[in-house]
Amino acid sequence: MERPYLGKLLAIGVIVIFFAWTAIRALGARPAETPSASLFPKPSIDAPLAKSSASESTVFAGGCFWGVQAVFEHVKGVKSAISGYAGGRVKSPSYEVVSTGVTGHAESVQVTYDPSQITYGQLLMVYFSVAHDPTQLNRQGPDTGTQYRSAIFYSNDEQKRIADEYIAQLNSAAVYSRPIVTKVAPFEVFYPAEDYHQDYLKKNPGNPYIIFNDLPKLKRLQKEFPTLYRPD
Repeated sequence: MERPYLGKLLAIGVIVIFFAWTAIRALGARPAETPSASLFPKPSIDAPLAKSSASESTVFAGGCFWGVQAVFEHVKGVKSAISGYAGGRVKSPSYEVVSTGVTGHAESVQVTYDPSQITYGQLLMVYFSVAHDPTQLNRQGPDTGTQYRSAIFYSNDEQKRIADEYIAQLNSAAVYSRPIVTKVAPFEVFYPAEDYHQDYLKKNPGNPYIIFNDLPKLKRLQKEFPTLYRPD
């Protein structure tokens, strides 16, 4: 067989294996709980809207960062959402290393927002009800490992207090049938992910993983939080 044809066959094989793998990941998940946002109480403790425009940030981890980033990019008041890594022990980690689960990092999204347009508590409502299922321990849908854990990395004491109180409030209200396992930890350092991970949903809407796992999140965001939803 001539080498050009062998190269084409190898390329086709890699493509087929990739799409088969993403499809298996998408279909092999434990179904996520998706209670209606109407069941979610507003945070009993929240920061008031700021009187003037400013920038604050927080970091959310909730499984694969593709969908989490896409959700917050469609929330009014959010200035930017960047996929990356947080909570680990290695400096400047790569996706390949984080994916092994040995660095301690979680796939995360750094959300920068205007506190005069949206409160931290409102961001938490989106995070807990739309962005992921906070009852799945060290996994999210088809993805397993500590790198897919549910975690909030707070930037200040106020964020910690609001997050802790809201988790207790949601557990008390039994919004989910299982306890929330989200860990609340202090922010230390955030490493942006590689360029090809940024805006992945927008760039790859036909990817089977995106179709089965992440596009439904945007539909729920628009349906459950119409006043917070921001179209493209």
